[in-house]
Amino acid sequence: MIKIYKTDESTLKLSNISNVEPQAWIHMVAPTKEEINLVSEKTGIAKSLFVKVLDEEEISRVEKEGEATLIVADIPYMVDYSVKNKYRTLPLGIIASNEYIVTILLKESKLFEDFENGLVKEFDTSKKTKFTIQLFLRISQGYLMALNKMNKDIQREEKILAKATKNQELLEMLNIEKSLVYFMGALKYNKITLDKLSKGTILPFFDEDESLLEDALIECNQAIEMATIYKEIMASTTETYASVISNNLNGIMKFLSAITIVFSIPTMIASFMGMNVPLGRFATHPASFIILVIISLVVAFIIAYWLKKKDMF
Repeated sequence: MIKIYKTDESTLKLSNISNVEPQAWIHMVAPTKEEINLVSEKTGIAKSLFVKVLDEEEISRVEKEGEATLIVADIPYMVDYSVKNKYRTLPLGIIASNEYIVTILLKESKLFEDFENGLVKEFDTSKKTKFTIQLFLRISQGYLMALNKMNKDIQREEKILAKATKNQELLEMLNIEKSLVYFMGALKYNKITLDKLSKGTILPFFDEDESLLEDALIECNQAIEMATIYKEIMASTTETYASVISNNLNGIMKFLSAITIVFSIPTMIASFMGMNVPLGRFATHPASFIILVIISLVVAFIIAYWLKKKDMF
């Protein structure tokens, strides 16, 4: 899929256009070979730069070929919406040339919605450096939003785990921990790429971009710190609650064992009295059954009280 946008020089409003024009933004999602060939031919950007972004394992980096520069950033991506916290990262390719800027994604992302709807302040498709920094800022903010959601889920899972006896809750925590590992790696590489951009050797750097770049670096650093803190919390929490689940199961087994002992007393007495042995007058006494029941209950209650004192209940 290809979408083409351009900022009007007079009104500074973003519009969707049908043809590739100079100073336009070309947004490609899961591009086919035909679409890559078309954009490459129209823009003069080498096909190899497009192909390199189509690998899901691509890490954040910078590469230059001819007059075009490829900047790869990793964005947060929910792999499966039916599974909580199953986040991974997805490479975003930003190719900037003298006249065009191209973004390439393997899958749809909400990252570009505000750009496409003209909601990003001072967004201009002709200002490629500023656009690139704005993208990095939005990416870092996307990580922060995902991390905040994970933190709420961590707190919720902690309450559930305190009484848990199944592995499902631990699997939820494992999803969060794995997502944090992916986030930490991606954010560190994004930070390196931002540092390279700040030197002004990759793309032309202007004074008006300094404040925006500083904000992007702050957001990225904050996301790295949050991911690191949550990762440390997760490591200790998962280990602790694995022990809690084990203790909960031990408590259940202890309770079941105690109940078995208590109920075995009436069974044992009834079995003994039911044997084919002479019981004398007791066998013919009209209240013998009631007496046996009372004896069984008294002995069972005594055993139950003793087990309670031993913290078996």
